Amino acid sequence: MIKSFDLGFSSIPAQKKATKGILHMLKIVKYPASILTKKAKEVEEITPDLLSFVSQMEIAMEKNQGVGLAAPQIGVSKQIILVRGERKNQVFFNPKIRSKDKKGKVDEEGCLSLPGLFLPIKRAERVQVFCLTKDGKPVLLLAEGLAARIFQHEIDHLLGKLIIERITPLQRWKIREELNEIRKKGRVQKK
Repeated sequence: MIKSFDLGFSSIPAQKKATKGILHMLKIVKYPASILTKKAKEVEEITPDLLSFVSQMEIAMEKNQGVGLAAPQIGVSKQIILVRGERKNQVFFNPKIRSKDKKGKVDEEGCLSLPGLFLPIKRAERVQVFCLTKDGKPVLLLAEGLAARIFQHEIDHLLGKLIIERITPLQRWKIREELNEIRKKGRVQKK
């Protein structure tokens, strides 16, 4: 059975009274960190400690105003993604895209690991994603629109891909100064 994912699927309880130490520990990893270019390891078991870690990931995502977050973006090589919904967020373990529309749509994307950089990225408008829920249950989800874009973006992170790998060499040459700013200053400065 395929469940439809509408950005309001289910929630992850966030630890609202997080200490500064936890927030500091879960800093967003920035380009060109090597963990961002490596395939993440599958989650073998969903434990209470792992779910606690996911709650801390959610705090980091919210603090940085993200719509999604992958574990490698906070320095952990695990196949875990968070997807922000309109009312609730959802965690997925070991997500894999099973199928996607052949027709794609170009839209602007940003990335917490490439702060200040926004690029036109072509993505499928519908995807089917096989993954595990926080209860360890396998599900096949159908995501459309923004949800499909978020899933594709975050799963790219698990595969060691960034949005700068989804643009042409000419486009990448045109943003070389911005990439250097991220390397040196940690973000692109607004002009």
